[in-house]
Amino acid sequence: MHSLFEKASGLTHDVIGAAIEVHKDKGPGLLESIYEWCLTKELEIRGHKADNQQQVIVQWKGFQREYPLRFDILIERCLFVEVKASESVQPIHKAQLLSYMKLLDIPIGLIINFNVLKLTDGISRLMLPGANQA
Repeated sequence: MHSLFEKASGLTHDVIGAAIEVHKDKGPGLLESIYEWCLTKELEIRGHKADNQQQVIVQWKGFQREYPLRFDILIERCLFVEVKASESVQPIHKAQLLSYMKLLDIPIGLIINFNVLKLTDGISRLMLPGANQA
């Protein structure tokens, strides 16, 4: 089992609750950046450390280089949240989040699409392969 799986799994409930709080107040139809900012602030109010964009080291065949990685929210360094405000979540959105999860070794990721009437219809949960296995 991934060393951060239990922590990340435990955080998902509070993160989804925070997203529902934002969605209740703002509703669908706004820019992703508004939802991202509001969700980040709500998570901070709830006592969680939430990071956006950071420098990461990418390694390839003995070489390494530092890159700025553009991701929406990384909570407690164990749970990614990708914020969307689109008609639908496309397979490429899930693939991108999974790539970020692999690169930074984050066991769980959520895609939260705020452009829905009922927020729970816009949530997708992804796990690194084998993250929940002993």
